[in-house]
Amino acid sequence: MPTYRYHCLTCKKRFELFMTFQEYGVKPVVCPACSSEKVERRIERIRVMKDDAARLARMADPESLSRIDDDPRALGKMMREMESGLGEKMGAEFDEVVGRLESGQTPEAIEKELPDLSSGEGGFSDD
Repeated sequence: MPTYRYHCLTCKKRFELFMTFQEYGVKPVVCPACSSEKVERRIERIRVMKDDAARLARMADPESLSRIDDDPRALGKMMREMESGLGEKMGAEFDEVVGRLESGQTPEAIEKELPDLSSGEGGFSDD
């Protein structure tokens, strides 16, 4: 049975009622504290889940993309969000690179320290 939340306009108390869908809008609602019928339904905040298209659109925002050129941490954050959006782990090499970006290391420095990644042996390639 759904829970409906109300507040009394007379005594200002908040309360909840359990009603079936058939009862809602038909059954009179009365404040249990003061018996007033002057009540108003409270609508709680809701959380909206963003779909994949909305998430990708946010990541493709030109302002967000311009930050990744200058800030390795922003690039690392974006890469973590992309991995999360895929719903699967990308592997140890991905985690190594993203961890270095998140700590502020530049892509150029990472490439110098981990040359196998740019050669394609580590799963990344220029193709």
